[in-house]
Order: sequence, then C-alpha cells, then structure tokens
Amino acid sequence: MALNLRLRADAEAALRAESERSGRSQQEILREAVDRYLGLTPGAGPQHEWDHLITSGKVLLPRGAYRKVVPTKTVPAGRRTIDLLDREDRN
Repeated sequence: MALNLRLRADAEAALRAESERSGRSQQEILREAVDRYLGLTPGAGPQHEWDHLITSGKVLLPRGAYRKVVPTKTVPAGRRTIDLLDREDRN
C-alpha cells in the first residue's frame, strides 16, 4: 500500500537524523515503527542490539521530541576539553 504521510518539522528532522545515523532508509524506519506499534514485529527477541538495554532500564527512552543541539561553548585552538577541568576533576 502506498501512503502519503505528513510529519511535523521536528519529527521529520528526527527521522532524517536517524536515517543518516543508522544507514537505513526513512521508509524502513517508518515500516518498522508501524509494525512495532501494531504488534506485527516477527520473532520473540529484540529487533536491535540495544533493545535489551531499554527493556532492562539501563537506557531510558527520550522524554521529549528530537531537537538539534547547537553547541554553546567552543574549546580554544590547541586545547582539549580535559585541559578545562581542575586538577582534582581529572581522575
């Protein structure tokens, strides 16, 4: 079945970012999401290597929508982030 889907701008950005991060097509991600929502995912085990981390509570699902992070600080040229910490913080 072919379907046109209109997404909010933040959902579109999140889908695009996940597609780039995972190397999977946007259609593949959406098909999997629909299958999971409808309980149609085949097999009893986790579909992804990280699913067991989510079900065990070691990794929490996001509490809000995806948002692009814009850095607010920059490290001066020739310095590392570790150089910004006090001596007692380095251990």
